[in-house]
Amino acid sequence: MDGIGVSVSIEVYRDAWGVPHLRAADQDELAFAQGRVTARDRAWQLEVERHRAQGTTAAFLGSAELGWDTFARRCRLTDTARRCFERLEREDARTAAWVRAYVDGVNDGLAEGAGRAPEFAETGLAPGRWEPWTPLAVWLTTHILFAGFPTKLWREEVARRLGEEWTELFATDGPGTSGSNGWLVAGGRTASGAALVAGDPHRFIEAPGVYQQIRLACPAYDVVGIAVPGIPGLAHFGHTGPVAWAITNAMSDYQDLYRERLRRLPDGGVEAYGPEGWRPATTHTETIEVAGGEPVVVEVIETDRGPVIIGVDDEPDGAASEGAAEDPASQDPAPAWESVALRYPPRVTGRLGFEVLPALLRARTVADVDTALDGWVEPVNVVLAADTEGGLLHRVAGLVPVRHRANSLRIVPAWDPAHAWEDAPAPLPRAEVDGHAVMANARGLAAPLGIEFAPPHRADRIDALLGASADWTPESITAVHRDTDNRSAARLLAAVARVGGSGQTDSGPSPVELSPAASAVRGRLLAWDRRMDADSTDAGLYAAVRGAVVRRFAAHEAFAALREPAPYPEVFRPWLALGPRVAYALETLLVAGPVPAADVDRIVREALDEVGAGDPPAAWGVTHRLAPWQALPDPDDARWPGLGGDHDCVFSTSSVPGWTDRSARASAARYVWDLADRERSGWIVPFGASGVPGDPHHRDQLPLWLRGELAPVTTDWQNLTKEQG
Repeated sequence: MDGIGVSVSIEVYRDAWGVPHLRAADQDELAFAQGRVTARDRAWQLEVERHRAQGTTAAFLGSAELGWDTFARRCRLTDTARRCFERLEREDARTAAWVRAYVDGVNDGLAEGAGRAPEFAETGLAPGRWEPWTPLAVWLTTHILFAGFPTKLWREEVARRLGEEWTELFATDGPGTSGSNGWLVAGGRTASGAALVAGDPHRFIEAPGVYQQIRLACPAYDVVGIAVPGIPGLAHFGHTGPVAWAITNAMSDYQDLYRERLRRLPDGGVEAYGPEGWRPATTHTETIEVAGGEPVVVEVIETDRGPVIIGVDDEPDGAASEGAAEDPASQDPAPAWESVALRYPPRVTGRLGFEVLPALLRARTVADVDTALDGWVEPVNVVLAADTEGGLLHRVAGLVPVRHRANSLRIVPAWDPAHAWEDAPAPLPRAEVDGHAVMANARGLAAPLGIEFAPPHRADRIDALLGASADWTPESITAVHRDTDNRSAARLLAAVARVGGSGQTDSGPSPVELSPAASAVRGRLLAWDRRMDADSTDAGLYAAVRGAVVRRFAAHEAFAALREPAPYPEVFRPWLALGPRVAYALETLLVAGPVPAADVDRIVREALDEVGAGDPPAAWGVTHRLAPWQALPDPDDARWPGLGGDHDCVFSTSSVPGWTDRSARASAARYVWDLADRERSGWIVPFGASGVPGDPHHRDQLPLWLRGELAPVTTDWQNLTKEQG
């Protein structure tokens, strides 16, 4: 701490769950304390994230990480972070110093934290050094795939292989995106007369968890909230006492893919064909070290549109590519080839919005939150906020470029000026709050800014639940988190009802009667309450039938052209596999698409027969078990517990129906912020405050998280335990 020239007054307290409560004399010292305690609690996690941002994970995790490392380098994550930090230093030196203080704290605590984390010894990794721009690089790494630009690759393949008319057939909240629930109840509809803000971000579950409960207190502010390890402040969820805020993914589209035409020059340089003809592209090589293998050299190319992330290695050998033949300049003898470049706002503007972070900590009213968020860039979020004066806020925050609609759908030609970004970004919608407001990734407030949104089930269900009472308390509103009603089951259940009873279907008389076993399955499903509770055998039965239906849809001849792997890097595979796409679009495919109605009925009958003929499915939680991502795979995978909920339930726990019931994506945190009394607020993360195996707080919150319960927020310093040393 002496290196940044401030006195040391840091105090670290812990609550009963090991959550750090930090107190310091000023904001920079507090940022240092946040960085240091995070490094001590989460050293392995921080170092994995730093290496992911730098594209150096293969150096200690092996060749399986080459795909990510290559992508990270080719999309220029660290270089973009440096640019953004340099601009932050020029335009907001105060915030830049605050970020530096956090980084100094991380560096101060890493050695101690690494000494407690067995993963370092297991991999031979030594803790490195964080740079001032590293938090920005970690933020970029966390969100570079957040807006789901690989979905444009999928649409490209659907249009090319299945037909242009089916480009948006699979539009839904797909397996590669992140969503959230969030809701606000105004004071007029609560027991205390003060507003409540609640919700839960849905992300791929990682161990340690991707969110960190923390309290930050200094003379300027005293804030509790949920931080991202490696990032100073509380970007997404916080309660300062007078004001509280929360976000969900707006599902906006703000990243574009451009089809580039490249050619190699005699001196080894590269040119790209754009609206002004052939122009120089920047190019250099980088070496990726690989544990247990030979180093890999990758070329990094960037055009006027952005970094080239696909097709760098597709350069033809001595002859012009097929794509170049269409080029007006194709008479040039230089070989040419096609590739794909990524254009994303921080790379274009040199801004991430980090200047917003300390402003949020200082906020006292929703007007303060609103003003601060005017500077936000990425990701694009829907925000809810409330204050003790009765102020309410419901708006979108972030930067969305204005451009041709085709940019949002597909890969667009780099040489066509119609696909350039306009200078001014899109206006950001906002709405008044009438009693309560809900944000759950559905088409609504942010509709003008995106293409694909979540189905309305979560949003509609939360809205209905909130409308049923005008006397909400923190305790009663926590129950909303636990709701397992599966509204997305309605269409499949309707199809089940259609194929069994009278022998009549929408497509005419059914020539096939159900077997007795299939009829029994049908009867149970039609009597089911649609709740995806972990101990429900009917929910397990529904999941088995749904899986059988999904597999048969994916195997239908109508989708034969989509079964071949798409010609894109492996890092994009989660967005490009037919099975998950069918699973998440099943509601649409049951009533629309290239599969004929008679075949839909046949598929449902066969699924009922298959499940009826097999062993009775177990309770939902027996197969629907947690499957968190870990940099080092867990050798005891079988110990992960069963879950309730489903993808479209408020209690959201996503699997890939038809392929696995294991849940890799769920609530990465849950919270309730009470504006009447901050100590009646609650929060939870899937595992615990510590990332250190064997620590008492490594996974002590998991039982509460599984039940949909919250740990209390404690703010009385007298009820906290002060750390010594």
